[in-house]
Amino acid sequence: MPDIAQMLRSARVIAVVGLSGDEFRPSHGVAAYMQRAGYRIIPVNPNETEVLGEKAYERLEDVPEKIDIVDIFRRSRFVRGIVESAIRIGAKAVWMQEGVVDEEAAMLAREAGLDVVMDRCILKDHRRLIA
Repeated sequence: MPDIAQMLRSARVIAVVGLSGDEFRPSHGVAAYMQRAGYRIIPVNPNETEVLGEKAYERLEDVPEKIDIVDIFRRSRFVRGIVESAIRIGAKAVWMQEGVVDEEAAMLAREAGLDVVMDRCILKDHRRLIA
């Protein structure tokens, strides 16, 4: 398990895969909190054009800047492809939200040198460790 507090302290840019523009979706609430905490949030969702005042991108590969953490709000069956994209773009870490688990994808990410957090809420950990 990586040092989550250190990961959160050093990160500046978080790409949220599956970020919804619907204020009632968990992804929106978590991303809004992280944005208020000072992180740059980049929405990655082909069904959105803008979320939280930020341009949305269809894929991680379309994001024109370096990403520290790829925060995954998608079903577990989609995680492997997202992790493969995170590796390709040189992200530092992948974070699978509560209920999102893929051990094989996590191993793939670790082997590529990424930190991995799985089945945890980034908002809860931030509140507990940083705020």
